[in-house]
Amino acid sequence: MTSLHFHHQTISAHIFLTGATGYIGGSVLTRLLSHPRSDTFKMTVLVRKTEQVSSFRSMGIRAVLGSNADLALLRELAADADLVIACADADDEDAAKAILQGLKDRHEKTGKVPSLIHTVSVLADNAQGMYATDVIYSDLNIPQIESLPITQPHRSVDIAVTNADHEGYVKTYIILPSTIYGIASGSLVDAGLQNPHSQQIPMLMKLSQERGRAGMVGEGKNIWPNVHIQDVVDVYILIIESIIPHTSEEHGHRSRTPVASPHFGHGAEGYYFCENGKHTLYAVGEAIGKVLVAHGKAKDATPTPFTAEETQRFFPGGTSLGSNSRCRADRARAIGWKPIKTTKDMLASIKHEFKH
Repeated sequence: MTSLHFHHQTISAHIFLTGATGYIGGSVLTRLLSHPRSDTFKMTVLVRKTEQVSSFRSMGIRAVLGSNADLALLRELAADADLVIACADADDEDAAKAILQGLKDRHEKTGKVPSLIHTVSVLADNAQGMYATDVIYSDLNIPQIESLPITQPHRSVDIAVTNADHEGYVKTYIILPSTIYGIASGSLVDAGLQNPHSQQIPMLMKLSQERGRAGMVGEGKNIWPNVHIQDVVDVYILIIESIIPHTSEEHGHRSRTPVASPHFGHGAEGYYFCENGKHTLYAVGEAIGKVLVAHGKAKDATPTPFTAEETQRFFPGGTSLGSNSRCRADRARAIGWKPIKTTKDMLASIKHEFKH
């Protein structure tokens, strides 16, 4: 990789990250800013608000005004990057294809193969909270993943990403978090730039407060895996450190950090699930119910099903909350991922999502 000079430092990689103000993207960016090699990263982010641009620039980050809807801009920014980390809307196929086209432009111009880390979630069924499933997906079982139908959420984006890798102009890595929990913290949250909250549990807490009792889809028998936000970020960092070459001053050349495991794959073999425990929707509802009772916002901690009227009001476009989404993070663990937080931590964290 050609050496670049930025702030008098040798640049090991130009990283373009989308979703910098979001829960996952902001957490990944925060970790990159405090990384031991942060001085060798040139970082670009795409932000929607003018006032955010100067805030990011004051942190030494190149901020560009725009959104996932600006396809030509996405393509241009991707074409300038060694690594794209896509943490914005996982279901935006047009945005994903614009990024891939930009990475293809880079390959054609430089002859080098850039990388893409894409964030997505593809596992869901139609259980409506009425049953659990025994089907558990492993990120080491490629035929099982490839058997997922195109009708699965985000699956078409998934296929576009892995097909691009197959064509050889980019190396792709797909990270699939489950129910992420924990309130994000760090410099971006402190600066008011990042959303510190996840989606699923805070949303259930909000709706349960509105109705005065913990709610669930159906009987809440469906099962999801869970993972703490900082454990998720660890997976991104593991992959990033394996992609970006080190500068070796001693030998006058750059060498990649060898990954101890042959399971560090890309493309069709580059799916990385994130989970460190599992829960039923009922268990989450019950934990929410206990918090509501403790704050005098409900008389009974037992969750009840959302009524047809509530479902229509709260989830007009449908919801995956009642689905099963079971997986094992075998590949992530095989490359050295060591998650710390468990389901017990997830249930204990729910009280922090209560809004007075």
